[in-house]
Amino acid sequence: DSGLGTRDSGLWAQSMEAGTLTELLEYCRQHENVLRQTIETLVRLESPSDDKAAVDRCGDVLEKMLTEAGARVERIPQAERGNHIRAEFDGGPRRVLILGHFDTVWSVGQLEKMPLREVDGRLHGPGIYDMKASIAIAILAVGALRRGGSRTAPAPTPQIVMLFTTDEEVGSGTSRALIEQEARASDAVLVVEPSLPGGACKTQRKGCGEFTLRVHGVSAHAGIDPRKGASAIHEIARQILALEALRDLDRGVSVNVGTITGGTRSNVVAEMAEATIDVRVPTMEDAARIEAAVLALQPQNPQTRLEVHGGVGRPPMERTDGVGRLYSQAREVAGTLGRDLAEGGTGGGSDGNFTAALGVPTLDGLGPDGDGAHAVHEHVLVADLPWRAAFLAGLLQRVNAG
Repeated sequence: DSGLGTRDSGLWAQSMEAGTLTELLEYCRQHENVLRQTIETLVRLESPSDDKAAVDRCGDVLEKMLTEAGARVERIPQAERGNHIRAEFDGGPRRVLILGHFDTVWSVGQLEKMPLREVDGRLHGPGIYDMKASIAIAILAVGALRRGGSRTAPAPTPQIVMLFTTDEEVGSGTSRALIEQEARASDAVLVVEPSLPGGACKTQRKGCGEFTLRVHGVSAHAGIDPRKGASAIHEIARQILALEALRDLDRGVSVNVGTITGGTRSNVVAEMAEATIDVRVPTMEDAARIEAAVLALQPQNPQTRLEVHGGVGRPPMERTDGVGRLYSQAREVAGTLGRDLAEGGTGGGSDGNFTAALGVPTLDGLGPDGDGAHAVHEHVLVADLPWRAAFLAGLLQRVNAG
């Protein structure tokens, strides 16, 4: 059951009179070469999150692309990270935020090791799946609506704001407030992060937390005066067991100690040890519970002292009624285009976590099918690209109809 009323379906049917999904798909297929060129241009402009100059070079070209697509484009300057890009297209009556990022995890020079190449219908390259192909798809989708949705008139669209940020891969520290501001002013958020392998969209994402646990011990000679010491390493080992007890993998709660450092020499009782902890949680309730438990850790050896810093910085994206309604609309559009759109969840976070936590209907994973995010086999499926652009265009129409 899609949960769509007769009035909603009727409005959508009327909107399709001005631009059918078949025509949108035809337009996107006819412009597949342009789509491919856009993707390849963006991928060649390597843009690691921590290299502002490189990210801004990519942003300059993206700004030009969006301006040529008919948007009013604003560059939002940042001191240390790349400048965020905001593009606005007129429409109505609803307002939709298309959300993505153009920073990547790959350093400048990775393109030499992972050259752009097509092999067996897979287009490879650093950042192509996560998520430069998605940006190109969004641009083509709006172009299809504005110029190719109908042979007689432009297709009806919502007001569209595209926000492409530059620090998603490193925690969205400079972009979160901007993302939340734009989301609050929108009726829906469509996140063009890559789809799940197989093409499914994402209706759930785990929340992500990071903590640092530092243990202060008492140094001593390990052979002569061991009783005078209190090993920070021994204490951190006991704390790791306590952290492991917080896990509930069957429910999707993970607590992972990823790194440990400490000590100076094997014959010295360690005065200091430190661990970094990654936490993933499926619900806000779990986020509050696990965060409180980690921050409340107490030393088991009273001669040691603990410092704990951090928290769940990216809230979980839960499958709310609003998310469910958006998914139903997306599935309806996909079905008309000949596919059954599946849904799923993931342990990774995105900027959609922030918008969903505000209560704004959010649908994630609307980018292309492929695989290998953050991996050397990163690729998108070439055959999926024009379909995905037409699907996004149709979904924008569907959201606009109500």
